[in-house]
Amino acid sequence: MRFLPSLPRRSFLARSGLALAALAGSSVALPFEATAMPDASKTALEKLMAGNARFVADKAVCPPLTARRLELAESQSPFAIVVSCSDSRVPVETVFDQIPGNIFGVREAGNVLGDFGIGSVEYSVAVLKSSLILVLGHTDCGAVKSAVKHVKSGTDYPGHIQSIVNAIVPAVKESKSAHGDWTENAIEQNVRDTVAKLSHSSIVADAVRAGTLHIAGGIYHLASGRVTLL
Repeated sequence: MRFLPSLPRRSFLARSGLALAALAGSSVALPFEATAMPDASKTALEKLMAGNARFVADKAVCPPLTARRLELAESQSPFAIVVSCSDSRVPVETVFDQIPGNIFGVREAGNVLGDFGIGSVEYSVAVLKSSLILVLGHTDCGAVKSAVKHVKSGTDYPGHIQSIVNAIVPAVKESKSAHGDWTENAIEQNVRDTVAKLSHSSIVADAVRAGTLHIAGGIYHLASGRVTLL
Protein backbone atom coordinates (compact mmCIF):
# COMPACT_ATOMS: atom_id res chain seq x y z
CA MET A 1 0.00 0.00 0.00
CA ARG A 2 1.33 3.46 -0.88
CA PHE A 3 1.26 6.15 1.80
CA LEU A 4 1.65 9.86 1.15
CA PRO A 5 5.34 10.35 0.35
CA SER A 6 5.52 13.63 2.24
CA LEU A 7 3.87 12.07 5.33
CA PRO A 8 5.60 10.16 6.45
CA ARG A 9 9.31 -23.93 18.85
CA ARG A 10 9.59 -25.27 16.05
CA SER A 11 9.45 -25.01 12.31
CA PHE A 12 6.87 -27.10 10.59
CA LEU A 13 7.12 -25.91 7.02
CA ALA A 14 10.76 -26.90 6.62
CA ARG A 15 9.92 -30.60 6.83
CA SER A 16 6.54 -30.51 5.16
CA GLY A 17 7.67 -32.77 2.31
CA LEU A 18 5.86 -30.77 -0.37
CA ALA A 19 6.76 -31.71 -3.90
CA LEU A 20 6.91 -28.11 -5.06
CA ALA A 21 10.49 -26.84 -5.11
CA ALA A 22 9.28 -23.39 -4.09
CA LEU A 23 8.34 -24.78 -0.69
CA ALA A 24 11.67 -26.40 0.13
CA GLY A 25 13.32 -25.09 3.28
CA SER A 26 10.53 -22.67 4.17
CA SER A 27 9.73 -22.17 7.84
CA VAL A 28 7.56 -20.08 10.13
CA ALA A 29 8.10 -20.26 13.89
CA LEU A 30 5.13 -20.76 16.21
CA PRO A 31 5.00 -20.31 19.99
CA PHE A 32 3.82 -23.91 20.43
CA GLU A 33 4.60 -27.34 19.02
CA ALA A 34 2.54 -28.12 15.94
CA THR A 35 1.71 -31.40 14.29
CA ALA A 36 3.01 -32.27 10.83
CA MET A 37 1.35 -30.33 8.06
CA PRO A 38 -2.14 -31.80 7.51
CA ASP A 39 -2.85 -33.26 4.08
CA ALA A 40 -5.64 -30.75 3.48
CA SER A 41 -3.30 -27.86 4.31
CA LYS A 42 -0.61 -29.31 2.05
CA THR A 43 -3.10 -29.58 -0.80
CA ALA A 44 -4.30 -26.02 -0.19
CA LEU A 45 -0.75 -24.64 -0.27
CA GLU A 46 0.05 -26.63 -3.40
CA LYS A 47 -3.06 -25.20 -5.10
CA LEU A 48 -2.06 -21.64 -4.22
CA MET A 49 1.54 -22.06 -5.39
CA ALA A 50 0.51 -23.86 -8.59
CA GLY A 51 -1.93 -21.04 -9.33
CA ASN A 52 0.78 -18.47 -8.70
CA ALA A 53 3.04 -20.33 -11.14
CA ARG A 54 0.29 -20.11 -13.78
CA PHE A 55 -0.13 -16.40 -13.05
CA VAL A 56 3.61 -15.75 -13.40
CA ALA A 57 3.68 -17.72 -16.68
CA ASP A 58 0.63 -15.78 -17.99
CA LYS A 59 -1.29 -19.06 -18.23
CA ALA A 60 -4.18 -18.38 -15.85
CA VAL A 61 -7.02 -20.85 -16.26
CA CYS A 62 -9.89 -19.26 -14.31
CA PRO A 63 -13.05 -19.81 -16.41
CA PRO A 64 -16.15 -17.62 -16.89
CA LEU A 65 -17.69 -17.22 -13.45
CA THR A 66 -21.48 -16.97 -13.84
CA ALA A 67 -22.08 -20.58 -12.79
CA ARG A 68 -19.64 -20.24 -9.91
CA ARG A 69 -21.34 -17.06 -8.69
CA LEU A 70 -24.68 -18.84 -8.56
CA GLU A 71 -23.12 -21.82 -6.84
CA LEU A 72 -21.72 -19.57 -4.10
CA ALA A 73 -24.96 -17.68 -3.53
CA GLU A 74 -26.00 -20.08 -0.77
CA SER A 75 -22.71 -21.08 0.90
CA GLN A 76 -18.93 -20.94 0.83
CA SER A 77 -16.07 -23.26 1.79
CA PRO A 78 -12.76 -21.50 1.07
CA PHE A 79 -9.80 -23.86 1.35
CA ALA A 80 -7.36 -21.05 2.23
CA ILE A 81 -7.28 -17.83 4.20
CA VAL A 82 -4.92 -15.21 2.77
CA VAL A 83 -4.00 -12.32 5.06
CA SER A 84 -2.56 -9.66 2.78
CA CYS A 85 -1.89 -5.97 2.37
CA SER A 86 -4.68 -3.81 0.98
CA ASP A 87 -2.29 -2.56 -1.73
CA SER A 88 -4.15 -2.48 -5.05
CA ARG A 89 -1.23 -4.24 -6.73
CA VAL A 90 -1.77 -7.43 -4.73
CA PRO A 91 -5.15 -8.91 -5.82
CA VAL A 92 -4.92 -12.31 -4.16
CA GLU A 93 -7.40 -14.26 -6.32
CA THR A 94 -5.53 -13.07 -9.41
CA VAL A 95 -2.09 -13.71 -7.93
CA PHE A 96 -3.02 -17.31 -7.13
CA ASP A 97 -5.29 -17.84 -10.17
CA GLN A 98 -8.23 -18.89 -8.00
CA ILE A 99 -11.93 -18.56 -8.69
CA PRO A 100 -14.31 -16.89 -6.20
CA GLY A 101 -15.03 -19.04 -3.16
CA ASN A 102 -11.57 -20.57 -2.85
CA ILE A 103 -9.84 -17.83 -0.82
CA PHE A 104 -11.10 -16.10 2.30
CA GLY A 105 -9.31 -12.78 2.02
CA VAL A 106 -8.43 -10.55 4.99
CA ARG A 107 -6.73 -7.33 3.91
CA GLU A 108 -5.18 -4.59 6.00
CA ALA A 109 -2.49 -2.09 5.06
CA GLY A 110 0.86 -3.68 5.83
CA ASN A 111 -0.91 -7.03 6.43
CA VAL A 112 -1.20 -6.12 10.11
CA LEU A 113 -4.14 -7.47 12.07
CA GLY A 114 -6.28 -6.00 14.83
CA ASP A 115 -9.14 -7.66 16.67
CA PHE A 116 -11.53 -7.52 13.70
CA GLY A 117 -8.99 -9.02 11.32
CA ILE A 118 -8.10 -11.82 13.73
CA GLY A 119 -11.80 -12.43 14.32
CA SER A 120 -12.31 -12.74 10.57
CA VAL A 121 -9.57 -15.35 10.36
CA GLU A 122 -11.04 -17.21 13.33
CA TYR A 123 -14.44 -17.28 11.62
CA SER A 124 -13.00 -18.89 8.52
CA VAL A 125 -11.12 -21.44 10.63
CA ALA A 126 -13.94 -22.29 13.04
CA VAL A 127 -17.00 -22.00 10.81
CA LEU A 128 -15.82 -22.38 7.22
CA LYS A 129 -13.15 -24.99 8.10
CA SER A 130 -10.37 -23.47 5.98
CA SER A 131 -7.24 -25.61 6.25
CA LEU A 132 -4.54 -23.04 5.49
CA ILE A 133 -3.63 -19.51 6.57
CA LEU A 134 -1.11 -17.72 4.35
CA VAL A 135 0.17 -14.36 5.59
CA LEU A 136 1.31 -12.56 2.46
CA GLY A 137 3.58 -9.52 2.51
CA HIS A 138 4.87 -7.87 -0.66
CA THR A 139 7.91 -6.05 -1.94
CA ASP A 140 7.96 -2.24 -1.91
CA CYS A 141 5.32 -2.16 0.83
CA GLY A 142 4.49 1.47 1.55
CA ALA A 143 3.31 0.72 5.07
CA VAL A 144 6.60 -0.93 6.01
CA LYS A 145 8.63 1.78 4.25
CA SER A 146 6.74 4.38 6.27
CA ALA A 147 7.48 2.50 9.49
CA VAL A 148 11.18 2.38 8.58
CA LYS A 149 11.10 6.13 7.95
CA HIS A 150 9.38 6.66 11.30
CA VAL A 151 12.09 4.71 13.14
CA LYS A 152 14.89 6.42 11.22
CA SER A 153 13.73 10.02 11.47
CA GLY A 154 10.72 10.15 13.78
CA THR A 155 8.36 11.02 10.93
CA ASP A 156 4.72 10.84 12.04
CA TYR A 157 1.64 10.33 9.85
CA PRO A 158 -1.87 11.80 9.99
CA GLY A 159 -5.04 10.19 11.30
CA HIS A 160 -5.15 6.45 11.81
CA ILE A 161 -2.22 5.90 9.45
CA GLN A 162 0.12 6.27 12.41
CA SER A 163 -1.64 3.34 14.11
CA ILE A 164 -0.68 1.12 11.18
CA VAL A 165 2.90 2.38 11.32
CA ASN A 166 3.04 1.76 15.07
CA ALA A 167 1.96 -1.85 14.55
CA ILE A 168 4.87 -2.43 12.14
CA VAL A 169 7.56 -0.62 14.18
CA PRO A 170 8.49 -3.74 16.22
CA ALA A 171 9.31 -5.63 13.00
CA VAL A 172 11.37 -2.67 11.78
CA LYS A 173 13.37 -2.50 14.99
CA GLU A 174 13.89 -6.26 15.14
CA SER A 175 15.25 -6.39 11.59
CA LYS A 176 17.47 -3.30 11.85
CA SER A 177 20.74 -5.18 12.32
CA ALA A 178 19.98 -8.05 9.92
CA HIS A 179 22.18 -8.51 6.86
CA GLY A 180 20.81 -6.98 3.65
CA ASP A 181 18.26 -4.30 2.87
CA TRP A 182 16.55 -3.02 6.01
CA THR A 183 13.16 -2.46 4.39
CA GLU A 184 13.05 -5.86 2.71
CA ASN A 185 14.11 -7.53 5.96
CA ALA A 186 11.40 -5.60 7.81
CA ILE A 187 8.80 -6.74 5.27
CA GLU A 188 9.72 -10.37 5.98
CA GLN A 189 9.82 -9.85 9.74
CA ASN A 190 6.43 -8.16 9.62
CA VAL A 191 5.00 -11.29 8.00
CA ARG A 192 6.52 -13.45 10.72
CA ASP A 193 5.12 -11.14 13.40
CA THR A 194 1.62 -11.45 11.93
CA VAL A 195 1.98 -15.24 11.85
CA ALA A 196 2.98 -15.14 15.52
CA LYS A 197 0.03 -12.89 16.37
CA LEU A 198 -2.38 -15.29 14.68
CA SER A 199 -0.87 -18.33 16.35
CA HIS A 200 -1.68 -16.81 19.75
CA SER A 201 -5.38 -17.05 18.91
CA SER A 202 -6.77 -20.04 20.79
CA ILE A 203 -9.03 -20.92 17.86
CA VAL A 204 -6.11 -20.93 15.43
CA ALA A 205 -3.71 -22.65 17.83
CA ASP A 206 -6.19 -25.39 18.68
CA ALA A 207 -6.81 -26.09 14.98
CA VAL A 208 -3.07 -26.30 14.30
CA ARG A 209 -2.55 -28.68 17.22
CA ALA A 210 -5.51 -30.77 16.07
CA GLY A 211 -3.89 -31.21 12.67
CA THR A 212 -6.63 -29.44 10.69
CA LEU A 213 -4.83 -26.15 9.97
CA HIS A 214 -1.43 -24.92 8.86
CA ILE A 215 0.01 -21.39 8.93
CA ALA A 216 2.52 -20.18 6.32
CA GLY A 217 4.14 -16.87 5.46
CA GLY A 218 5.18 -15.56 2.07
CA ILE A 219 6.24 -12.55 0.03
CA TYR A 220 4.67 -11.45 -3.25
CA HIS A 221 7.21 -9.90 -5.62
CA LEU A 222 5.58 -7.04 -7.50
CA ALA A 223 7.92 -7.12 -10.50
CA SER A 224 7.90 -10.87 -11.19
CA GLY A 225 4.48 -11.75 -9.79
CA ARG A 226 6.02 -14.67 -7.95
CA VAL A 227 5.21 -15.67 -4.38
CA THR A 228 8.06 -17.07 -2.29
CA LEU A 229 7.47 -18.77 1.04
CA LEU A 230 9.37 -17.89 4.19
